[in-house]
Amino acid sequence: MGKTAITGISKNPPHEAGAKVYIAAVIFTVIVGFSFLGVKTSLSSATALETLTYRFDFAFLGAILPVLTGLIRLEFRNRDKRGLLLSAGCYLGFMVFQTIGLLFASSIESGIIFAAVPILAKIIAHFALGEKGTWVQTVFVGISVAAVMAMFIFGAKDFQGVSMPGLAILFLASVLMAVSNVSMRFARKEYKPYAISFAIAGLGCLFFNAVTLVAGFFSEEGLHYLAPLQNPEFVLATAFLGIPSTLISALLMAYMLAHMEAVKATVFGNLATAISIAVGVLILGEPLFAYHVVCTALIIMGVVGTTMTGKGRKTRP
Repeated sequence: MGKTAITGISKNPPHEAGAKVYIAAVIFTVIVGFSFLGVKTSLSSATALETLTYRFDFAFLGAILPVLTGLIRLEFRNRDKRGLLLSAGCYLGFMVFQTIGLLFASSIESGIIFAAVPILAKIIAHFALGEKGTWVQTVFVGISVAAVMAMFIFGAKDFQGVSMPGLAILFLASVLMAVSNVSMRFARKEYKPYAISFAIAGLGCLFFNAVTLVAGFFSEEGLHYLAPLQNPEFVLATAFLGIPSTLISALLMAYMLAHMEAVKATVFGNLATAISIAVGVLILGEPLFAYHVVCTALIIMGVVGTTMTGKGRKTRP
């Protein structure tokens, strides 16, 4: 047969991580590490809401084309959708609260808060899935988290005007991201990774377009939906944010979570911080300091140590 139909239904139980899973994790890390370039470029010529809207427009466009051409077949009927909707809903909630939180708090505070996502995922997975790691694994997770926090703290010029409401909103965003990652484990019992990423892209497209239309209706300036598309840089940036950074990264995360513990998959997000620093230095010409090198080394040590330690998975139904 010339085409491979992917039903979006997972019948095989998850198994331990192999070489392919770690390759997927590295690709995921690189994509997320480069995503800040897309965000920085798009926000220079459009609002945060416009960026999110077109980000998910491109994500859904990239998700629906293989389905329409028959390359991928999805089946959502007669399947338990609780894990799928919880994962997709929490992912979108993360996007919303992250955007709102950044209106009140700085990117430095945001980076420090989001560095704790692996710890939150580890706690949630312990109670929700019965995943139990060793104290050695906990130490390596702590090293990774502390290194990311230290990198943001050393890079801060000052901490004046810290917003407690902003920090609270960002912390809620981190919790939602951790819940989204853990709930993907439930969704993977019924759906393949592509179905999960398709649901995230589709729900995000509907939600943010609805918010944009409502905001434009009540705005004095009216709705200028197509105006950002006049900027080629914005189109390229949001296309990258939509297809690789949203659709493909969600696909990779769902695949990773099918083969490794939640904390192991989530901790790769901290490694993306080190990638973003390298991208800033090599592409944007940003300065490189000694603490960047030291913290990056500690992040890598923490991620590698986390993935190599921990007991076998014991997932609750």
